[in-house]
Amino acid sequence: MSEEVFRSPKKRGRVAVLLSGRGSNFMALHDAVLKGWVNADIDLVLSNKEDAAGLRAARDRGLDTLFLNPKLFPSKEDYDREIVNELRRKETDLVCLAGYMKVLTPFFCREFKNRIMNIHPALLPSFPGLHVQQRAVDWGVRFSGATVHFVAEEVDMGPIVLQAAVPVMQDDTEDTLAARILVEEHKIYPEAVRLFFEGRLEVRGRRVFIK
Repeated sequence: MSEEVFRSPKKRGRVAVLLSGRGSNFMALHDAVLKGWVNADIDLVLSNKEDAAGLRAARDRGLDTLFLNPKLFPSKEDYDREIVNELRRKETDLVCLAGYMKVLTPFFCREFKNRIMNIHPALLPSFPGLHVQQRAVDWGVRFSGATVHFVAEEVDMGPIVLQAAVPVMQDDTEDTLAARILVEEHKIYPEAVRLFFEGRLEVRGRRVFIK
C-alpha cells in the first residue's frame, strides 16, 4: 500500500485561530499577515473563554470573533461539531491553535486532518502536555524550545513542522525559560503558516518535508 501524502495548498488562505488566553501567538501571526509576509487572512478568532484577552485583542484589530460556551453543549464532540460547522461556514483552510486549552476530539482532528497547527513550548516529542517549562528546568535539560506541529488525535504527537531551540540556563525558572521560548514561538509560528500557504509542506506519515 502506498504511503498517504498530504501537500499544502499554494493559495491565499483563510485562517481561523482558536485561543483561550492572552493570544500573543495570534497577534504575532496577525502582524505577519498585516505585513504581507503570510499569504492568508485571519477570518475568525474563536475562544472557549468569554473573557480571553486574545478575543478582546482580535476585536480591537477589527477581526470576526466568536465565543462558544462549552457548558452549553452535552459533550465535547458536540462542542467540536459546532466549531467545525463554524469553520466550514468560513471556508477555513487552516486552523491555528494559539494557547487553546482544550484537547480536540478525534472527530475534529479527522475533519481537518493536516489542516490544524499548534505551537508547543518544548522540543517535542519531549515534554508533551502542560507545565513543560518547569519540567524542563526540573529535568536539567540543556536545551528546550518550541515546536510547531500538525495536530493529531494523540495530544502533542502530530507531525513536526518547525522547531526552535533555546538554551536552558542554570538559574532559569519556569517564567524566565517560558519568556525566552516565547520569543522563538512568535518567529516560527508565522513561518510555518507562511510555508503552508506557499504550498511547500508535504506530510508523509508522521514526517513533514519542506519543499
